[in-house]
Amino acid sequence: MRKLVLLGMLATAPLMATAAPEFFTLDPTHTYPHFSISHLGFSTLYGRFDQSSGKVMMDKENKTGSVEVKIAAVSVSTGFQKRDDHLRSADFLNVTEFPDIVYKSTKVALKDKEATVEGNLTIMGVTKPVTLHVSAISCGENPMNKKYICGFKADAKIKRSDFGVKYGLPAVGDDLDLWFEAEGVRD
Repeated sequence: MRKLVLLGMLATAPLMATAAPEFFTLDPTHTYPHFSISHLGFSTLYGRFDQSSGKVMMDKENKTGSVEVKIAAVSVSTGFQKRDDHLRSADFLNVTEFPDIVYKSTKVALKDKEATVEGNLTIMGVTKPVTLHVSAISCGENPMNKKYICGFKADAKIKRSDFGVKYGLPAVGDDLDLWFEAEGVRD
């Protein structure tokens, strides 16, 4: 009888050791979508979006996962109200008709504390493939609230004209650098 119990335990041991996929909800107070763009060739304009939400799944054993992020276009902020209002207008983001910017992964390749995320970005109703380069993934217990979190640092480059955002070209740059600092709380 003891042999049967021992054999049963040994048979299920690999299943118990297998890591399950982990699911995280992005913390909107610690997630920062940023962008930069050339302003008339004289300087670089930096901005951010103040409202975002999303989910991340990481399957470390299979080195894969998924990412879904939604950004409120109306939350664009460059530190100058008149410019922000113009960015919200139909000339740029047209937030009345297209309130959300959405990114959904199609493939995730995890490698140690980095990842490559292929997916689709939708801006102003136009969806194009965009690859995020995740240069840092850091996970552990938050010392303040004792919750398990993962932090992510990612970047990408797009052409805004690919998404129908053509106002001011070529004076205002077409190449848009995107970067994201994000923290997700394990569900």
